[in-house]
Amino acid sequence: MDLSLTGLFLAAGLAFGPHAVDLAEIGNYQREAFSRDVTRCDELASHPDDPERVSQGIPQSSVDIDAALAACHEAVAADPANPRLNYQLARVHGYAGQHSEGDEYRSAALRAGYPQSLFVIGYIRITGWDGRPADACYGGELVRRSARAGRQAGLIGFPHYVLSGAFEDCPPDAPHIDTGEMAGFLERARSQTGDFYQLALIEQLEARLAEQAE
Repeated sequence: MDLSLTGLFLAAGLAFGPHAVDLAEIGNYQREAFSRDVTRCDELASHPDDPERVSQGIPQSSVDIDAALAACHEAVAADPANPRLNYQLARVHGYAGQHSEGDEYRSAALRAGYPQSLFVIGYIRITGWDGRPADACYGGELVRRSARAGRQAGLIGFPHYVLSGAFEDCPPDAPHIDTGEMAGFLERARSQTGDFYQLALIEQLEARLAEQAE
């Protein structure tokens, strides 16, 4: 994998492994449906690259696992339907190596269509990052949906995976692949970044996509 793309993926906050949620159960995230009040969980466990975070965000190396677990369990107990809080609790369980303990919270965030969860779980299912069985077809659709939700890593990552042949053995429409949609993903990604390496990668992917369309 291109090093700049690897960095983009790792920056997305990989922390927990796959626990299948049926695609039909995954909704469209509605920000206004959930509290945006800043909790101690947000202060200790939000990811810097999560577009739905409500605080500055904490990189993995700075997460206080014990304090964040306590704060996020308390926050989820008080607001159990909030996908942001569920994602953050699952994130911390993952950093603690407690993948199974985080499954129910990851699944809750995924069912709500939380953009950060869509990308992170999609990546893990494609790669088998945590040692559980990989499922590129399912994971690819999650990454695509994260792109549709505007997640930068998904906007770039989905065209990358398609052009790299990651889904060649998948059945039709699993994931859904449309050249025009992917071109739109890359255009949106370009508008959301000023990072040299991301822009260079976007340019490469756009050129490959244009060649494929000829």
